[in-house]
Amino acid sequence: MSTVPNDLRYSKEHEWVRADGDVATIGITHFAQEQLGDVVFVELPEKGSTVRQFSSLGVVESVKAASDLYAPISGEVIERNVKVIEKPELVNSEPYGNGWMIKVRLADKGELNQLLSPTDYRSHIGETAGAGGD
Repeated sequence: MSTVPNDLRYSKEHEWVRADGDVATIGITHFAQEQLGDVVFVELPEKGSTVRQFSSLGVVESVKAASDLYAPISGEVIERNVKVIEKPELVNSEPYGNGWMIKVRLADKGELNQLLSPTDYRSHIGETAGAGGD
């Protein structure tokens, strides 16, 4: 079974984006959380702050390492997921669900075209084609 949902766009730094109108939800991929191991701390930008595409937006710390989070798209932070700050393990258990990081009002929807499609992301992480659907 594929661990790469077909309804998202992806960055090479292993963040995902789910765009809904002019709002985008951002999180880290299943692959990223597997590489990190058990997530123990998440630092996210404040509501009202601005993130820029491919710039650092926060930090995820695991038992193995601390890693920067990168914004796959630019925009204003309209919500941050307080649940993952309080329960960082949600990043491991539900990377595409309750483990999302922030919601952003898109500054430029065209930036989505600079991200990887699900097929391209599968190639990027070495997931073989034909591994099954979602």
